Amino acid sequence: MVGTGYVGLTTGACLAALGHRVVCADTDRHKVERLGRGEVDILEPRLPELVREGLDSGRLEFIRDTRAAVADADVVFLCLPTPMGVGGAADLAAVEAVADQIRDELPHGSVVVNKSTVPVGTAERVAALLNRPDVAVVSNPEFLREGYAVRDFLHPDRIVVGAADQDAARRVAGLYAGLDAPLVLTDAAGAELAKYAANFFLAMKLSFANNLATLCEHFGADVDDVLAGIGHDPRIGSAFLRPGPGWGGSCLPKDTHALLTICQESGVDFPLLGATIETNVEHQRRLVERVVAGCTPGDGSLRGVRLAVLGLAFKAGTSDLRDSPALAIARLLKERGAELHAYDPALSETRPDLSDLLTLADTPEEALRGARACLVLTEWPEFRDLDWEHIAGLLGSPHVYDFRNLLDPDRLRRAGLTCEGIGRTLAMAG
Repeated sequence: MVGTGYVGLTTGACLAALGHRVVCADTDRHKVERLGRGEVDILEPRLPELVREGLDSGRLEFIRDTRAAVADADVVFLCLPTPMGVGGAADLAAVEAVADQIRDELPHGSVVVNKSTVPVGTAERVAALLNRPDVAVVSNPEFLREGYAVRDFLHPDRIVVGAADQDAARRVAGLYAGLDAPLVLTDAAGAELAKYAANFFLAMKLSFANNLATLCEHFGADVDDVLAGIGHDPRIGSAFLRPGPGWGGSCLPKDTHALLTICQESGVDFPLLGATIETNVEHQRRLVERVVAGCTPGDGSLRGVRLAVLGLAFKAGTSDLRDSPALAIARLLKERGAELHAYDPALSETRPDLSDLLTLADTPEEALRGARACLVLTEWPEFRDLDWEHIAGLLGSPHVYDFRNLLDPDRLRRAGLTCEGIGRTLAMAG
Protein backbone atom coordinates (compact mmCIF):
# COMPACT_ATOMS: atom_id res chain seq x y z
CA MET A 1 0.00 0.00 0.00
CA VAL A 2 1.80 3.12 -1.20
CA GLY A 3 0.32 6.09 0.66
CA THR A 4 -1.43 6.20 4.05
CA GLY A 5 -3.95 8.94 3.48
CA TYR A 6 -7.69 8.42 3.85
CA VAL A 7 -7.89 5.84 1.08
CA GLY A 8 -4.57 4.09 1.67
CA LEU A 9 -4.96 3.69 5.42
CA THR A 10 -8.56 2.51 5.20
CA THR A 11 -7.77 0.09 2.38
CA GLY A 12 -4.70 -1.28 4.15
CA ALA A 13 -6.41 -1.75 7.51
CA CYS A 14 -9.49 -3.36 5.96
CA LEU A 15 -7.51 -5.73 3.74
CA ALA A 16 -5.54 -6.79 6.81
CA ALA A 17 -8.84 -7.41 8.59
CA LEU A 18 -9.83 -9.67 5.68
CA GLY A 19 -6.73 -11.78 6.37
CA HIS A 20 -4.17 -10.36 3.96
CA ARG A 21 -0.65 -9.32 4.93
CA VAL A 22 -0.34 -5.61 4.23
CA VAL A 23 2.71 -3.34 4.25
CA CYS A 24 1.87 0.37 4.10
CA ALA A 25 4.57 2.77 2.92
CA ASP A 26 4.63 6.52 3.41
CA THR A 27 7.39 9.10 3.17
CA ASP A 28 6.16 10.99 6.25
CA ARG A 29 8.39 9.71 9.05
CA HIS A 30 6.25 11.18 11.85
CA LYS A 31 3.08 9.63 10.44
CA VAL A 32 4.72 6.22 10.00
CA GLU A 33 5.96 6.27 13.59
CA ARG A 34 2.53 7.21 14.94
CA LEU A 35 0.74 4.61 12.86
CA GLY A 36 3.26 2.00 13.99
CA ARG A 37 2.12 2.74 17.54
CA GLY A 38 -1.52 2.46 16.50
CA GLU A 39 -2.12 6.23 16.66
CA VAL A 40 -4.53 7.33 13.93
CA ASP A 41 -5.02 11.05 13.30
CA ILE A 42 -7.89 10.60 10.84
CA LEU A 43 -11.34 10.99 12.39
CA GLU A 44 -13.02 7.84 11.07
CA PRO A 45 -15.18 5.36 13.05
CA ARG A 46 -13.57 1.91 13.61
CA LEU A 47 -10.39 2.80 11.73
CA PRO A 48 -8.17 3.15 14.83
CA GLU A 49 -9.42 -0.20 16.12
CA LEU A 50 -8.72 -1.95 12.80
CA VAL A 51 -5.21 -0.47 12.67
CA ARG A 52 -4.41 -1.69 16.17
CA GLU A 53 -5.89 -5.11 15.44
CA GLY A 54 -3.79 -5.36 12.28
CA LEU A 55 -0.63 -4.41 14.16
CA ASP A 56 -1.35 -6.87 16.96
CA SER A 57 -1.99 -9.70 14.50
CA GLY A 58 1.18 -8.96 12.53
CA ARG A 59 -0.79 -8.62 9.30
CA LEU A 60 -0.32 -4.83 9.13
CA GLU A 61 2.99 -2.98 9.02
CA PHE A 62 4.03 0.62 8.38
CA ILE A 63 7.38 1.57 6.84
CA ARG A 64 8.96 4.54 5.05
CA ASP A 65 10.88 2.59 2.39
CA THR A 66 8.56 2.31 -0.61
CA ARG A 67 10.97 0.12 -2.55
CA ALA A 68 11.21 -2.33 0.33
CA ALA A 69 7.42 -2.37 0.68
CA VAL A 70 6.87 -3.51 -2.91
CA ALA A 71 9.88 -5.85 -3.18
CA ASP A 72 7.97 -9.00 -2.25
CA ALA A 73 4.40 -7.85 -2.91
CA ASP A 74 1.91 -9.78 -5.01
CA VAL A 75 -0.28 -6.67 -5.42
CA VAL A 76 0.79 -3.03 -5.04
CA PHE A 77 -1.91 -0.43 -4.44
CA LEU A 78 -1.16 3.17 -5.40
CA CYS A 79 -3.16 5.33 -2.96
CA LEU A 80 -1.68 8.70 -3.79
CA PRO A 81 -3.03 12.24 -3.94
CA THR A 82 -4.32 13.44 -7.31
CA PRO A 83 -5.17 17.08 -6.51
CA MET A 84 -6.66 19.58 -8.89
CA GLY A 85 -3.90 20.90 -11.11
CA VAL A 86 -3.62 23.79 -13.55
CA GLY A 87 -6.83 24.27 -15.52
CA GLY A 88 -8.76 21.76 -13.39
CA ALA A 89 -7.00 18.62 -14.61
CA ALA A 90 -5.92 15.99 -12.08
CA ASP A 91 -2.27 16.33 -11.07
CA LEU A 92 -0.67 12.89 -11.51
CA ALA A 93 2.81 13.92 -10.36
CA ALA A 94 2.74 11.69 -7.26
CA VAL A 95 1.47 8.67 -9.20
CA GLU A 96 4.09 9.09 -11.90
CA ALA A 97 6.91 9.62 -9.39
CA VAL A 98 6.06 6.42 -7.51
CA ALA A 99 5.75 4.43 -10.74
CA ASP A 100 9.26 5.53 -11.64
CA GLN A 101 10.51 4.73 -8.13
CA ILE A 102 9.17 1.17 -7.91
CA ARG A 103 9.74 0.09 -11.53
CA ASP A 104 12.78 -2.08 -10.89
CA GLU A 105 11.66 -3.37 -7.50
CA LEU A 106 8.39 -4.98 -8.54
CA PRO A 107 8.44 -8.80 -8.42
CA HIS A 108 7.87 -10.71 -11.62
CA GLY A 109 4.16 -11.29 -12.20
CA SER A 110 2.96 -8.76 -9.64
CA VAL A 111 0.01 -6.42 -10.16
CA VAL A 112 -0.04 -2.64 -9.72
CA VAL A 113 -3.44 -1.20 -8.78
CA ASN A 114 -4.50 2.41 -9.26
CA LYS A 115 -6.72 3.01 -6.22
CA SER A 116 -6.50 6.79 -6.52
CA THR A 117 -9.07 8.68 -8.57
CA VAL A 118 -7.34 9.18 -11.91
CA PRO A 119 -8.29 10.33 -15.42
CA VAL A 120 -9.14 7.91 -18.21
CA GLY A 121 -5.93 6.54 -19.68
CA THR A 122 -3.92 6.57 -16.44
CA ALA A 123 -3.61 2.77 -16.31
CA GLU A 124 -2.02 2.86 -19.76
CA ARG A 125 0.18 5.75 -18.66
CA VAL A 126 1.40 3.87 -15.56
CA ALA A 127 2.02 0.73 -17.61
CA ALA A 128 4.13 2.74 -20.04
CA LEU A 129 6.11 4.33 -17.19
CA LEU A 130 6.76 0.96 -15.58
CA ASN A 131 7.73 -0.60 -18.90
CA ARG A 132 7.33 -4.02 -17.32
CA PRO A 133 5.39 -6.38 -19.63
CA ASP A 134 5.38 -8.93 -16.81
CA VAL A 135 3.53 -6.54 -14.46
CA ALA A 136 -0.17 -5.87 -15.03
CA VAL A 137 -1.78 -2.52 -14.20
CA VAL A 138 -5.35 -2.58 -12.87
CA SER A 139 -7.83 0.18 -12.03
CA ASN A 140 -9.79 -0.43 -8.82
CA PRO A 141 -11.41 2.88 -7.81
CA GLU A 142 -12.56 3.47 -4.24
CA PHE A 143 -16.09 4.49 -3.36
CA LEU A 144 -15.56 5.47 0.27
CA ARG A 145 -17.46 8.20 2.10
CA GLU A 146 -15.64 10.05 4.84
CA GLY A 147 -17.22 9.15 8.14
CA TYR A 148 -18.34 5.81 6.70
CA ALA A 149 -15.13 4.65 5.01
CA VAL A 150 -14.64 1.42 6.97
CA ARG A 151 -18.29 0.50 6.64
CA ASP A 152 -18.24 1.24 2.92
CA PHE A 153 -15.15 -0.91 2.41
CA LEU A 154 -16.45 -3.91 4.34
CA HIS A 155 -20.04 -3.54 3.08
CA PRO A 156 -19.61 -2.07 -0.40
CA ASP A 157 -22.38 -1.24 -2.87
CA ARG A 158 -20.16 -2.57 -5.66
CA ILE A 159 -16.58 -3.51 -6.45
CA VAL A 160 -15.27 -2.17 -9.76
CA VAL A 161 -12.12 -3.64 -11.28
CA GLY A 162 -10.84 -2.78 -14.74
CA ALA A 163 -7.85 -3.96 -16.75
CA ALA A 164 -6.75 -5.06 -20.19
CA ASP A 165 -5.61 -8.30 -18.55
CA GLN A 166 -8.77 -9.88 -17.14
CA ASP A 167 -6.77 -12.51 -15.25
CA ALA A 168 -5.06 -9.68 -13.34
CA ALA A 169 -8.44 -8.04 -12.76
CA ARG A 170 -9.77 -11.27 -11.25
CA ARG A 171 -6.71 -11.52 -9.00
CA VAL A 172 -7.49 -8.10 -7.60
CA ALA A 173 -11.18 -8.92 -7.28
CA GLY A 174 -10.19 -12.01 -5.32
CA LEU A 175 -8.75 -9.82 -2.57
CA TYR A 176 -12.33 -8.87 -1.69
CA ALA A 177 -13.54 -12.47 -1.42
CA GLY A 178 -16.11 -12.78 1.32
CA LEU A 179 -17.58 -9.31 0.81
CA ASP A 180 -21.17 -9.41 -0.38
CA ALA A 181 -21.28 -6.97 -3.27
CA PRO A 182 -21.84 -6.94 -7.03
CA LEU A 183 -18.59 -7.22 -8.99
CA VAL A 184 -18.13 -5.11 -12.11
CA LEU A 185 -15.28 -6.40 -14.27
CA THR A 186 -14.46 -4.04 -17.11
CA ASP A 187 -11.52 -2.50 -18.92
CA ALA A 188 -9.33 0.14 -17.28
CA ALA A 189 -11.03 3.05 -19.04
CA GLY A 190 -14.44 1.87 -17.86
CA ALA A 191 -13.30 1.63 -14.24
CA GLU A 192 -11.57 5.02 -14.36
CA LEU A 193 -14.60 6.71 -15.86
CA ALA A 194 -17.01 5.01 -13.43
CA LYS A 195 -15.40 6.80 -10.49
CA TYR A 196 -15.61 10.23 -12.10
CA ALA A 197 -19.15 9.61 -13.31
CA ALA A 198 -20.29 8.59 -9.82
CA ASN A 199 -18.93 11.73 -8.18
CA PHE A 200 -20.32 13.97 -10.91
CA PHE A 201 -23.78 12.44 -10.51
CA LEU A 202 -23.70 12.99 -6.74
CA ALA A 203 -22.61 16.60 -7.21
CA MET A 204 -25.40 17.06 -9.75
CA LYS A 205 -28.01 15.81 -7.26
CA LEU A 206 -26.75 18.27 -4.64
CA SER A 207 -26.83 21.17 -7.09
CA PHE A 208 -30.34 20.13 -8.13
CA ALA A 209 -31.50 20.13 -4.51
CA ASN A 210 -30.08 23.61 -3.92
CA ASN A 211 -31.67 25.01 -7.08
CA LEU A 212 -34.96 23.39 -6.12
CA ALA A 213 -34.70 25.06 -2.70
CA THR A 214 -34.52 28.45 -4.42
CA LEU A 215 -37.64 27.61 -6.41
CA CYS A 216 -39.42 26.53 -3.21
CA GLU A 217 -38.57 29.84 -1.55
CA HIS A 218 -40.10 31.68 -4.50
CA PHE A 219 -43.41 29.82 -4.23
CA GLY A 220 -43.51 29.41 -0.46
CA ALA A 221 -43.13 25.62 -0.56
CA ASP A 222 -41.04 23.56 1.87
CA VAL A 223 -38.11 21.97 0.06
CA ASP A 224 -37.92 19.10 2.57
CA ASP A 225 -41.50 18.12 1.70
CA VAL A 226 -40.85 18.41 -2.03
CA LEU A 227 -37.69 16.31 -1.84
CA ALA A 228 -39.51 13.70 0.26
CA GLY A 229 -42.16 13.66 -2.42
CA ILE A 230 -39.68 12.75 -5.13
CA GLY A 231 -37.09 10.85 -3.08
CA HIS A 232 -39.42 7.92 -2.44
CA ASP A 233 -39.38 7.20 -6.15
CA PRO A 234 -36.79 4.39 -6.51
CA ARG A 235 -35.77 5.79 -9.90
CA ILE A 236 -34.65 8.97 -8.12
CA GLY A 237 -33.78 7.99 -4.54
CA SER A 238 -33.38 10.26 -1.54
CA ALA A 239 -29.58 10.05 -1.11
CA PHE A 240 -27.81 13.35 -1.76
CA LEU A 241 -31.12 15.14 -2.24
CA ARG A 242 -30.56 17.58 0.59
CA PRO A 243 -30.05 21.33 0.34
CA GLY A 244 -27.07 22.90 2.06
CA PRO A 245 -24.29 25.48 1.71
CA GLY A 246 -22.99 23.82 -1.45
CA TRP A 247 -20.96 20.69 -2.06
CA GLY A 248 -17.28 20.28 -1.37
CA GLY A 249 -14.82 17.94 0.30
CA SER A 250 -11.78 16.09 -0.92
CA CYS A 251 -13.43 14.46 -3.95
CA LEU A 252 -16.39 16.18 -5.60
CA PRO A 253 -14.78 19.52 -6.51
CA LYS A 254 -11.55 18.11 -7.95
CA ASP A 255 -13.25 15.19 -9.69
CA THR A 256 -15.96 17.28 -11.37
CA HIS A 257 -13.35 19.75 -12.61
CA ALA A 258 -11.12 16.91 -13.78
CA LEU A 259 -14.00 15.31 -15.69
CA LEU A 260 -14.86 18.68 -17.24
CA THR A 261 -11.24 19.03 -18.37
CA ILE A 262 -11.34 15.51 -19.83
CA CYS A 263 -14.47 16.42 -21.81
CA GLN A 264 -12.96 19.66 -23.09
CA GLU A 265 -9.71 18.00 -24.13
CA SER A 266 -11.53 15.20 -25.93
CA GLY A 267 -13.98 17.54 -27.66
CA VAL A 268 -17.04 16.05 -25.93
CA ASP A 269 -19.75 18.60 -25.13
CA PHE A 270 -21.19 17.95 -21.66
CA PRO A 271 -23.07 21.14 -20.65
CA LEU A 272 -24.72 19.50 -17.63
CA LEU A 273 -21.30 19.09 -16.00
CA GLY A 274 -20.36 22.76 -16.34
CA ALA A 275 -23.80 23.83 -15.13
CA THR A 276 -23.48 21.62 -12.03
CA ILE A 277 -20.23 23.31 -11.07
CA GLU A 278 -21.45 26.86 -11.76
CA THR A 279 -24.71 26.21 -9.88
CA ASN A 280 -22.70 25.33 -6.79
CA VAL A 281 -20.63 28.51 -6.99
CA GLU A 282 -23.66 30.71 -7.61
CA HIS A 283 -25.60 29.08 -4.78
CA GLN A 284 -22.91 30.01 -2.28
CA ARG A 285 -22.86 33.59 -3.54
CA ARG A 286 -26.63 33.76 -3.13
CA LEU A 287 -26.46 32.55 0.48
CA VAL A 288 -23.86 35.21 1.27
CA GLU A 289 -26.09 37.89 -0.26
CA ARG A 290 -28.88 36.79 2.08
CA VAL A 291 -26.61 37.28 5.08
CA VAL A 292 -25.44 40.65 3.80
CA ALA A 293 -29.02 41.79 3.23
CA GLY A 294 -30.03 40.79 6.76
CA CYS A 295 -27.01 42.23 8.57
CA THR A 296 -26.24 45.53 6.85
CA PRO A 297 -28.14 48.77 6.26
CA GLY A 298 -27.98 48.19 2.52
CA ASP A 299 -24.50 49.29 1.47
CA GLY A 300 -23.38 45.68 0.87
CA SER A 301 -20.49 45.89 3.34
CA LEU A 302 -20.03 43.74 6.43
CA ARG A 303 -17.15 45.80 7.70
CA GLY A 304 -17.03 45.56 11.48
CA VAL A 305 -19.94 43.08 11.62
CA ARG A 306 -19.24 40.12 13.90
CA LEU A 307 -20.67 36.82 12.67
CA ALA A 308 -20.65 33.42 14.37
CA VAL A 309 -20.08 30.30 12.29
CA LEU A 310 -21.05 26.88 13.63
CA GLY A 311 -19.26 24.18 11.69
CA LEU A 312 -16.22 24.35 9.40
CA ALA A 313 -15.64 20.73 8.32
CA PHE A 314 -17.07 19.92 4.91
CA LYS A 315 -19.54 17.55 6.58
CA ALA A 316 -20.30 16.18 10.03
CA GLY A 317 -18.33 13.20 11.24
CA THR A 318 -14.99 14.37 9.85
CA SER A 319 -12.35 17.00 10.54
CA ASP A 320 -11.60 17.38 6.83
CA LEU A 321 -11.48 21.01 5.68
CA ARG A 322 -10.52 20.33 2.06
CA ASP A 323 -12.78 22.40 -0.22
CA SER A 324 -15.25 22.79 2.63
CA PRO A 325 -18.33 24.79 1.59
CA ALA A 326 -18.31 26.31 5.06
CA LEU A 327 -14.87 27.79 4.40
CA ALA A 328 -15.94 28.92 0.92
CA ILE A 329 -18.80 30.90 2.42
CA ALA A 330 -16.58 32.19 5.21
CA ARG A 331 -14.13 33.54 2.64
CA LEU A 332 -16.91 35.33 0.75
CA LEU A 333 -18.10 36.89 4.02
CA LYS A 334 -14.53 37.87 4.90
CA GLU A 335 -14.20 39.61 1.53
CA ARG A 336 -17.20 41.75 2.54
CA GLY A 337 -15.38 42.75 5.72
CA ALA A 338 -17.04 40.45 8.26
CA GLU A 339 -15.33 39.56 11.53
CA LEU A 340 -15.77 35.79 11.85
CA HIS A 341 -15.72 33.67 15.00
CA ALA A 342 -16.21 29.95 14.48
CA TYR A 343 -16.59 26.70 16.37
CA ASP A 344 -16.35 23.11 15.11
CA PRO A 345 -16.28 20.13 17.52
CA ALA A 346 -13.86 18.18 15.31
CA LEU A 347 -11.27 20.96 15.35
CA SER A 348 -11.10 21.55 19.09
CA GLU A 349 -7.98 19.35 19.36
CA THR A 350 -6.28 19.69 15.98
CA ARG A 351 -6.59 23.51 16.04
CA PRO A 352 -5.77 24.22 12.36
CA ASP A 353 -4.32 27.64 11.60
CA LEU A 354 -7.19 29.64 10.13
CA SER A 355 -6.13 32.94 11.65
CA ASP A 356 -6.09 34.70 8.27
CA LEU A 357 -9.80 33.96 7.90
CA LEU A 358 -11.41 33.70 11.33
CA THR A 359 -11.00 33.25 15.05
CA LEU A 360 -11.47 29.66 16.18
CA ALA A 361 -13.38 29.38 19.44
CA ASP A 362 -13.15 26.63 22.06
CA THR A 363 -16.92 26.53 22.66
CA PRO A 364 -20.05 27.43 20.69
CA GLU A 365 -20.89 30.08 23.28
CA GLU A 366 -17.53 31.76 22.79
CA ALA A 367 -18.14 32.01 19.06
CA LEU A 368 -21.74 33.21 19.45
CA ARG A 369 -21.25 35.89 22.10
CA GLY A 370 -22.03 39.34 20.68
CA ALA A 371 -22.47 38.14 17.09
CA ARG A 372 -24.84 39.99 14.75
CA ALA A 373 -25.95 36.63 13.34
CA CYS A 374 -25.24 32.91 13.60
CA LEU A 375 -24.59 30.71 10.55
CA VAL A 376 -24.92 26.91 10.78
CA LEU A 377 -22.69 25.52 8.02
CA THR A 378 -21.93 21.92 9.10
CA GLU A 379 -24.65 19.49 10.17
CA TRP A 380 -23.16 18.44 13.53
CA PRO A 381 -26.05 16.90 15.56
CA GLU A 382 -24.86 18.62 18.73
CA PHE A 383 -25.77 22.01 17.25
CA ARG A 384 -29.40 20.93 17.24
CA ASP A 385 -29.20 20.25 20.98
CA LEU A 386 -27.60 23.53 22.02
CA ASP A 387 -29.38 25.66 24.63
CA TRP A 388 -30.87 28.10 22.13
CA GLU A 389 -32.76 29.97 24.83
CA HIS A 390 -29.40 30.78 26.43
CA ILE A 391 -27.85 31.55 23.06
CA ALA A 392 -30.59 34.09 22.34
CA GLY A 393 -29.19 36.12 25.20
CA LEU A 394 -25.63 35.87 23.85
CA LEU A 395 -26.29 37.03 20.31
CA GLY A 396 -26.22 40.72 19.52
CA SER A 397 -29.33 40.30 17.35
CA PRO A 398 -31.73 37.38 16.91
CA HIS A 399 -30.74 36.16 13.43
CA VAL A 400 -29.86 32.50 12.74
CA TYR A 401 -29.08 31.30 9.23
CA ASP A 402 -29.51 27.55 9.26
CA PHE A 403 -27.91 26.65 5.93
CA ARG A 404 -28.14 22.93 6.73
CA ASN A 405 -31.84 22.89 7.69
CA LEU A 406 -30.63 21.20 10.86
CA LEU A 407 -32.40 23.12 13.60
CA ASP A 408 -35.99 23.06 14.83
CA PRO A 409 -37.36 26.41 13.61
CA ASP A 410 -40.23 26.39 16.10
CA ARG A 411 -37.89 25.94 19.03
CA LEU A 412 -35.73 28.85 17.88
CA ARG A 413 -38.81 30.97 17.34
CA ARG A 414 -39.96 30.27 20.91
CA ALA A 415 -36.48 31.26 22.09
CA GLY A 416 -36.96 34.64 20.45
CA LEU A 417 -34.77 33.94 17.41
CA THR A 418 -35.43 34.28 13.71
CA CYS A 419 -34.45 31.07 11.90
CA GLU A 420 -33.83 31.28 8.17
CA GLY A 421 -33.16 27.97 6.44
CA ILE A 422 -32.88 26.95 2.80
CA GLY A 423 -36.01 26.35 0.77
CA ARG A 424 -38.44 26.67 3.63
CA THR A 425 -40.63 29.29 5.28
CA LEU A 426 -38.86 31.75 7.52
CA ALA A 427 -39.56 31.11 11.22
CA MET A 428 -39.93 34.50 12.83
CA ALA A 429 -39.37 35.21 16.51
CA GLY A 430 -42.58 35.39 18.42
